[in-house]
Amino acid sequence: MIGQSKINAVIKLKKGEGRYLKAGGAWIFDNEIDKCVGEYGNGDAVKVVDFDDYPMGIGYINDNSKIRIRMLSRNPEVMINDDFFKERVRVAWDYRKTVMGDKDISSCRLIFGEADFLPGITVDKYEDVLVAESLALGMDRYKEVICDKLKEVLAEDGFPVRGIYERSDARERKKEGLPLHKGFIGDEFDTNVMITENNIRYMVDVVNGQKTGFFLDQKYNRRALQKICRGKKVLDCFTHMGTFALNAGYGGAVSVKGLDISEYAIRQARENALLNGLEKVVKFETANVLDELPRLIELGEKFDVVILDPPAFTKSREATRQAVKGYREINMKGLKLINNGGYLATCSCSHFMTRELFIKTIKEAARAVHKRLRQVEFRTQAPDHPILWAADESYYLKFCIFQVVDER
Repeated sequence: MIGQSKINAVIKLKKGEGRYLKAGGAWIFDNEIDKCVGEYGNGDAVKVVDFDDYPMGIGYINDNSKIRIRMLSRNPEVMINDDFFKERVRVAWDYRKTVMGDKDISSCRLIFGEADFLPGITVDKYEDVLVAESLALGMDRYKEVICDKLKEVLAEDGFPVRGIYERSDARERKKEGLPLHKGFIGDEFDTNVMITENNIRYMVDVVNGQKTGFFLDQKYNRRALQKICRGKKVLDCFTHMGTFALNAGYGGAVSVKGLDISEYAIRQARENALLNGLEKVVKFETANVLDELPRLIELGEKFDVVILDPPAFTKSREATRQAVKGYREINMKGLKLINNGGYLATCSCSHFMTRELFIKTIKEAARAVHKRLRQVEFRTQAPDHPILWAADESYYLKFCIFQVVDER
């Protein structure tokens, strides 16, 4: 439990600055600040005013970060206390119930940082287990309160929580001057959790799995592929735990090959295939996709559906040009493996790879290998990962399905 966070400092912006904040974002950068009146420690809540003293709200500050202030509220008089956080998480949970429906909230993202007005923290729900990730110093002070309030809100709604695990082990924490951390929040529990998504069961390892244990954001994109893959020969690249591959198999594919460089991920994928009785149709191999695609092309292999779900090729604006080359190359190679009239599912999970840039890159790849693309769908992340307009970092996943037509 926390009391009201005492605010001892007022941060004044330079004239003409705070444009991102004024447009609807939640961040104030180090070069936008004019001066501070009062004293603060890193992680403290501060009031923010414009150059003319117009009140902008309350956020928490960290001199170690280029993102100097992350805003908690536009209301300069708000009390940052238990009631504040309970209301924030209640609103977030009510939103998920509305947009996801009863069946799909069993496993979903409960808190998505800035898009849920709790900047710097994400919390995922896997059945009756919560997994939290804190990426900012100020939010580290509140993470346990937020988790406790989530437990209260979910229990009040008939969804008791068995345990909470923290996965604050992303390198981004170092930019905030924070150590990497993993561990239980509260009592220990069995961290292998069985979930069901799109009628497919998975064993999620919340301690060792990617991010918080599972990629929930592709839920509906995986479902969209089920009907595309019926009766098809499918290649799933960067398969990770085999999620797209298993959806293809469940949808009626005649054969599915999943590739990933991680032996640990491939072991998980094979176990998940067995769990769903799909091991005869869905096969997995440990391979570097960037090496395996040229080898398959040389062998003359062809598929009816190729799925490209690579890790983010760029995590900075400066590396975007090199990332474009990477996306163009894998899409060119993927297109060469598709039978005429077959389908390409391709995506990017980097917010620096904008929708416009991603589409331009795919067009260039198709032109280079003399293919025409007929768009079936353009999709983004599932709505439990809401996109807050003006907060560009919340819009990161672009997912396209195309039919591939040979020009000749």
